Amino acid sequence: MIFKGASAPFCLNGKVHLITTFIFVRKLMLMKRWITFISCWLIASFSLSAQMPETPTSADILLQLKKLKVLGSVLYIAAHPDDENNGLLPYLAKEKLYRTAYLSLTRGDGGQNLIGSEQGVELGLIRTQELLAARRIDGSEQYFSRAFEFGFSKNASEALRIWDEQKILSDVVWMIRRYQPDIIITRFPQDARAGHGHHWASAILANKAFRAAADPTQFPEQLKYGVTPWQAKRILWNTYNFGSINTTASNQLKIDVGNFNPLLGKSYGEIGGEARSMHKSQGEGRPRRKGPIYEYFATTGGDTPHVSLMDGIDISWKRFKNGEKVDAMLDDILKTYNCEHPETIVQPLVNLYRFIGSNIENSVIRNKKLQEIQDLIVACSGLFAEAVSNEEYVVQGEKMNLNFFVNKRNDIPVEWKNVVLKNTSAPSFDSSVNVNLGTNENYSFDKTFTVPALEHLSQPYWLEKPQSNGSFTVDDQMMIGKSGSDPDYTATFIFSVYGVDFFVHKPVAYKYTDPVKGELYQPLVIIPKLIISLSPDNVLTHVSPGNSFTKSKLVELKIKSNYSAAKTPVKLQFKQGDDIVFSKDTVIDFETGRVYTMQFSLNQFHTQLPLHDIHVAVMMNEQGKVSSYSSYLRAIKYDHIPDIHYFYQDNIHVINDEVNLVGNKIGYIEGAGDKVPEALMQLGFQVDYLSESDMVAAKLKQYDAIIVGIRAYNIHEWLSDNNAVLNQYVENGGNLVVQYMKSNLVGGKAVKAGPYHFSVNGGSRVTQEDAVVHFSNPSHPVLNYPNKITEKDFEGWVQERSTYQAEQLDSHFETMLTMNDSGEKPSAGSLITAKYGKGNFAYVSLVLFRQLPAGVAGAYRLLANLIALPKNQ
Repeated sequence: MIFKGASAPFCLNGKVHLITTFIFVRKLMLMKRWITFISCWLIASFSLSAQMPETPTSADILLQLKKLKVLGSVLYIAAHPDDENNGLLPYLAKEKLYRTAYLSLTRGDGGQNLIGSEQGVELGLIRTQELLAARRIDGSEQYFSRAFEFGFSKNASEALRIWDEQKILSDVVWMIRRYQPDIIITRFPQDARAGHGHHWASAILANKAFRAAADPTQFPEQLKYGVTPWQAKRILWNTYNFGSINTTASNQLKIDVGNFNPLLGKSYGEIGGEARSMHKSQGEGRPRRKGPIYEYFATTGGDTPHVSLMDGIDISWKRFKNGEKVDAMLDDILKTYNCEHPETIVQPLVNLYRFIGSNIENSVIRNKKLQEIQDLIVACSGLFAEAVSNEEYVVQGEKMNLNFFVNKRNDIPVEWKNVVLKNTSAPSFDSSVNVNLGTNENYSFDKTFTVPALEHLSQPYWLEKPQSNGSFTVDDQMMIGKSGSDPDYTATFIFSVYGVDFFVHKPVAYKYTDPVKGELYQPLVIIPKLIISLSPDNVLTHVSPGNSFTKSKLVELKIKSNYSAAKTPVKLQFKQGDDIVFSKDTVIDFETGRVYTMQFSLNQFHTQLPLHDIHVAVMMNEQGKVSSYSSYLRAIKYDHIPDIHYFYQDNIHVINDEVNLVGNKIGYIEGAGDKVPEALMQLGFQVDYLSESDMVAAKLKQYDAIIVGIRAYNIHEWLSDNNAVLNQYVENGGNLVVQYMKSNLVGGKAVKAGPYHFSVNGGSRVTQEDAVVHFSNPSHPVLNYPNKITEKDFEGWVQERSTYQAEQLDSHFETMLTMNDSGEKPSAGSLITAKYGKGNFAYVSLVLFRQLPAGVAGAYRLLANLIALPKNQ
């Protein structure tokens, strides 16, 4: 459909209608009716964090109608994704019908990944979406603070210091003031029983915030953003029995949360198991539990409940003046609700919406209930509305085609008045439609837009600015706490139902049909005209003997064009910091979708200082203005969550330390996901990936070393089954290097790894990345051949030293390093080796899998030495 001028016809079911288009001039902001309120936090009906639009059933509608009568609210607070109580949250949201939310202080950036090789902020992006997927199942909301999960911490003081206690406390206070919970629940105690320092710190911050949120002298700058001081009635600790640690007691409030909900056809234990199983990157698949499930609660602030969590709190509409009338209207609606004809309650719901808007004082919970009523009106009317693109990526300054679609499936009088498209940087488009919708008739039109040249790129808001060691940098107060960025484009459909205008916001999505999975929705992504990448991530300049790539010190620049422009002058500037170390002018015929690859030698780069980190800017003159492109687009795609995209400045880390090599061919057994194979290839080794079918002695003998990936023994039972084959490989002269396992017990069954016994129970680790390393056996070959390992090799490590260390060692094992966190005794289980026959077995809990991608030279040198352990005579 091509629009011409100010007005243009479009076809709806064979009928021609006239649409008037005009520039959106803050029309919604100038409307004076109270009905136009809708918080930006409450965009309804469809969320792009889902891969399909929500289609509520009549049972869902009935449950939501019952929830309208309940005004209680709960905020659950803990430290990480997977810390939430997945059996309790659905009970609170779907049985007690409270507004329920989980505030996770971090996004889980510092953990391990069982489904891929993503680490750091990428893992945090995955776990953010896994939490949102879990919330879609249990019916709760999801929020975050700005805290970064920097890795395992052994005490709260370290966590609070690294996070910046006041900064994260302000975030928790902000969320309490904005959400206004009746009660707050923490998952952990305020002491060492919490186990993890982050857990401990989350409870301390929650209890401090419980008091501070009510004090107008605490973080008073927040009050200018529309929040007010808020005192929750009480704060409770959801105690637990984790087997070895039982914090429950007979004098605590005890609640059975294992109820069966016939409207859902499931118990809350079953729903909780489904929600928990969305934490796939953590291997948190859980059964759907049936039967009684008891939860316990201890009071840490406010008065103590004795019968229910909401003791002493009026959770009915009677908390408001005129609330009795609301209760009566809801009772009438529930009495007349017909699950086969939900449309019969649309008019009463509209009347209820009018009454609450006009007669109930403005508040957070009142506005939330108004939004829920609008959602019910849309659901009962059978209204479906969407604005979609058939392209996943739209380009700054280029055209974007959208389809606007509406269908009203139930027989209710609804007028589609107009649709407004708004982007994050500026108003965009407003079309009057003025069509009375027929029942189950499709209405649609297409429109082409130009994406503004300076349109904001699709970027998670917490990654827009450089972060500190312990927290993200978010300066916009209104973004703090949100689970994700606001949609880049939002279509607002304005429908009139029984004389009331309802504004239904829909994030613009990419819609497509997969030949296997069927119809799917994914986020629409705004990208620049050029996407820039550099490789490899790390360049080793002094590898001996080394391969041709490392010897020539080549770097590769790739420019992907997302637009077409002939004979375009381009300047390439390679920089170290702000210093230009190499520049080249060229001319490129840009074609959409084409990738331009160029190689450069580091020998061409000129700098007075040694090269260490290099990035590139691609500059062009566009309409008299110089544009610079330096961003790489990273896409992360897994079936259980929506596709994830983010931008970062790609760079190359130059490693100038000498790395000597022995051997050529490595067999690698993948584990939970790491980037060690890439590091091996950067060193110049040939790497073959091994599977169960390769566990044959005759095949394994070709390898100088076999390296087992992180947690591989915990996810591949066949490794234990083939332990004798791997031991034979070692006995015949091979080197077997096993990276850390989480435990040598899996499902109560002993893991068999190596020729001699050692124990791993997860309790021994060194979390301080700068912990002093002592050389207890300095003459050991792993510290001397072919690289002399010194204290310098342990400089610049990231996040931690060692995790899941070996303990209870057989006498055949040798240790060569000791280290410890502050205030603890030294441990020697970070690196152990044993001779067996002609070869060697090594267990390595040093976190090489983190250090190698980070470009830590010492990690490369240690890895080379493990591969080169000399054969025994």
